[in-house]
Amino acid sequence: MSRPGRLRIATAAVLSASVLAACSGGGGEAERPPAVKYQQPGEQPSVAAPTAQDTVLGPKATPAPVASPERPNLLMITMDDAALKDMQFMPHLQEVVADQGVTIANGLAPTPICVPARASLLTGQYANNHGAVTVAGEGGSYTAFDDEDTLPGSLQGAGYDTMMVGKYLNGYTRHEVDHQPPGWTVWRPTVDFATYDFEHPQLLVDGEIKEYDEYSTTLLSDQSNALIEEHASGDPWYLWVNYVAPHHGSPEEDGDPDGYSTTVPAKQDRDTFEDLDLDTTPEMFEKDPSDKALVRSARQKSPRARRAALREVRQQRVESLQAVDRAIARTVETLERTGQLDDTYVVVTSDNGYAVGEHHLNGKLWHYRDTIGIPMFVRGPGLPAGTTAQAPVTNADWAPTFAALAGTTLDRDADGVDVMPWLASDATRRVVPIAGWPVKGGLDPLYTGVIVGPWTYVRGRKGRGEMYYTKNDPYQLYNLYHDPRYKAARQELRSLWLETKDCAGATCPRTFMK
Repeated sequence: MSRPGRLRIATAAVLSASVLAACSGGGGEAERPPAVKYQQPGEQPSVAAPTAQDTVLGPKATPAPVASPERPNLLMITMDDAALKDMQFMPHLQEVVADQGVTIANGLAPTPICVPARASLLTGQYANNHGAVTVAGEGGSYTAFDDEDTLPGSLQGAGYDTMMVGKYLNGYTRHEVDHQPPGWTVWRPTVDFATYDFEHPQLLVDGEIKEYDEYSTTLLSDQSNALIEEHASGDPWYLWVNYVAPHHGSPEEDGDPDGYSTTVPAKQDRDTFEDLDLDTTPEMFEKDPSDKALVRSARQKSPRARRAALREVRQQRVESLQAVDRAIARTVETLERTGQLDDTYVVVTSDNGYAVGEHHLNGKLWHYRDTIGIPMFVRGPGLPAGTTAQAPVTNADWAPTFAALAGTTLDRDADGVDVMPWLASDATRRVVPIAGWPVKGGLDPLYTGVIVGPWTYVRGRKGRGEMYYTKNDPYQLYNLYHDPRYKAARQELRSLWLETKDCAGATCPRTFMK
């Protein structure tokens, strides 16, 4: 089995469509593009006060409308817990989606954890409005979500076949399968807790739970490609394919670090990235996290054993994405072979980002760009190939965007917007409300805040706050909340936070700015 040499890794701050690439020793359905070496970014400069031109808000941007066909096919492909930094190891994604469409540099998950993010994709609403704010307990899991009046139902009303394959919302278990959410023509979700069994997944197919001895990503690829082929003629369709990788799962294997959850790569991809180290950028195991007022775990020390464990966690995450990368290439090939590619919009994204040592964190949920920033790519008719959009796009935007492409509207009042006119525009910022709730349940947020271009402002419990300015501090090392040089910006961000933290529908910010 061939193995890659050690890569020098680009960070999310410099990741773009022109530099995404990867290498792998595994085979697959498509030939891999050549590997690329990455340059290590330089050390973080000291933070300086913003100049007079570095305002929080900016002048209105000018939209650039996209000429789309009438009632195109709509394909949403989601990964689970994939981070921006992981995308450089997915060369097929680069070749068949990014190079043929738009890389969205500022993809955001306003509540960066599984259930809220997926519910936002279905409703176009932020978590405080759709109500499924976390993964368990009060306000958590599938049971907290009102699945009436979601995107598939609106699309069905517009004459679309609607199909779902893969992970739904956490908590959709064997006890829940007698309920099929309305709006779906084809409903094939994984069933908890076998959702996270990569080698023996279970799917609900035609109302019956079926068990498979097939690698999860391969199974979901087989299912979704068969549906694309079956729908090559007839009504337009919407398909949501939910891969589980690189989320942690079973079975446990020799070499998995004790006390850390890991994913499961396909057999052909195991140890193909055994030489991959953790990044050495400044936010990794941050030297002085004492100003991280909202995150207790940021103060944990990082002994050598913990670094080694997280290095293994990252290696397996990247290896598990190789099968997803091949699956994306296969899907685009299926669309092309069946004559549907030119009439299909393909979106590839993740429910949330993920930290593996950044700010001493291992996981998601928090407000740092490593976890709230998500990979996002789109190709389709009328979109400029090989370009990068700076306009901020959230996972609450895709439901109203797909509805608009289908010539209809959502049955709910969306907080997100149709982003198609902004992908080739001069937009670089908008006000995006963000929030996170306790993982084990509870309706009292851990934090709320706003992101506006390079600015992040968050308020936690007991009045604690953090503020970052990524133009000068791309790794978010310096909490500027109490810095007098930023008093005016802090006051403006505080006002925007108060105005938007309880927004709903048309009262949510919709203005794109330069």
